[in-house]
Amino acid sequence: MTILFVSDLHLDASRPAITRLFLDFLAGPARQAEGLYVLGDLFEAWLGDDDPGEPGATVCAALKTLSDGGVPVFVMRGNRDFLFGPGIAARCGATLLPDPCVVDLHGRPTLLMHGDLLCSDDLGYQAFRRQVRDPAWQATFLGQSLDARQAFAAKARSASREHQSGMAEAISDVTPATVAETLAHHGVDRLIHGHTHRPGIHSLWVGERPATRAVLGDWYEQGSVLSVDADGLALSQL
Repeated sequence: MTILFVSDLHLDASRPAITRLFLDFLAGPARQAEGLYVLGDLFEAWLGDDDPGEPGATVCAALKTLSDGGVPVFVMRGNRDFLFGPGIAARCGATLLPDPCVVDLHGRPTLLMHGDLLCSDDLGYQAFRRQVRDPAWQATFLGQSLDARQAFAAKARSASREHQSGMAEAISDVTPATVAETLAHHGVDRLIHGHTHRPGIHSLWVGERPATRAVLGDWYEQGSVLSVDADGLALSQL
């Protein structure tokens, strides 16, 4: 059977067509899968598990239906939904994955990441990531009102767009040396990640060992799905 991977859906009330596409995917192709992995940025923003807004409630209900139907669902936090917590994961019927983690896919150990840690040349972003992933910072942030959190998220998105617009393309992509070092550290020869919105399946060398890096696409204009079975990897669009 096939295991499906998606990431960077950035679901948001402002783009209902993409939310509907994902819901149709969950009610259709995903039901035939051996498992579904969401490798970060399921939502454009996640401000805490107490946020009752849409499309979060509808999407989580659809994931729970898929899980209850016998398809295991796994979710990893991304750079936009890093506050996606165990409470909402349970309501989705999903297992929350650490980033990074190694899983066995049809007998082959495979490293899974959102991908932002691989963009190590972007020093400004890496500093921001360390700040917002700090448990003390998160506890303080989650203690604020939802309105205050929403204002922070809007400001952060604006700053991110400005940061990206002035950045060289190579800096916003993964750093090849970091990819090789990360694969070597985990002792595997296959990596699946998202974040960069540059879908593709790449061959590389880790020392004298051949390796594969699969990059998931975003869902801004269409769906992007990676299928993994005993024969290998395949990217497709919906």
